Amino acid sequence: MLRFNIDAWNAYAPGLEGIPAWQDWFANPVAVNDAVKPAVMKAIPAMLRRRFTPLGKVAMGAALPLLDGIDSIPSVFASRHGDTPLTLDLLQEIGRDEPMSPTAFSLAVHNAVGGLYSIARKDQSPINAIAASKGLVVQALLEVICQLQVHGRVLCVIYDVVLPSIYQAYCRGPEFPLALAMIISRDGDNIYELEQNSANEKGVTEDYQDTLKLIAMLLGKEDVVSYQIRQSQWTLNRGCK
Repeated sequence: MLRFNIDAWNAYAPGLEGIPAWQDWFANPVAVNDAVKPAVMKAIPAMLRRRFTPLGKVAMGAALPLLDGIDSIPSVFASRHGDTPLTLDLLQEIGRDEPMSPTAFSLAVHNAVGGLYSIARKDQSPINAIAASKGLVVQALLEVICQLQVHGRVLCVIYDVVLPSIYQAYCRGPEFPLALAMIISRDGDNIYELEQNSANEKGVTEDYQDTLKLIAMLLGKEDVVSYQIRQSQWTLNRGCK
């Protein structure tokens, strides 16, 4: 069993900023307006702000409000698909025999959001960018737990945007842009426990709502959540101090 402490957390979706807004949304889920921009982006200089795609803006909407008074913190950025809209644009340029935009290409790589984040914050702390075809929440937590063997606390950001329609016949992604940011440490008053067990079901179970399940737990709506990754089931529960 793996134990860790969640010092603080924040979630963001367009129009949903702050924990009270998420409490209201879970009580009465409504459609999310993708056109809304995170208020915190206004603090980033305009020249740099233009380099953030919608994926990066969602991640910053969750992460930056947690970091007031924190100058430096190692981080893990976890996205299942990365910037699929931007990557699709690049692939379509190739298909038309057009040259790819160097700027777009540099922003499409999986660690681009973390890199822009470090520039915006002038934070030279270590950054890991990970992807996982299954079990992104569990994989992100496992990476953070590994990082806690070296660092006292770690920022974890889990984020994705809606898949372009061309991909939706093959994979189900989030229904709206969504990011969850947590500051995680080894010990504290808000302990969680992550445990691996053998799954009852065979094969792979895909749950595109994994991040929402964790947000519900952080809001106190669930004491235990489970994630299945192939033949393993992972259980996350609130531990004892």
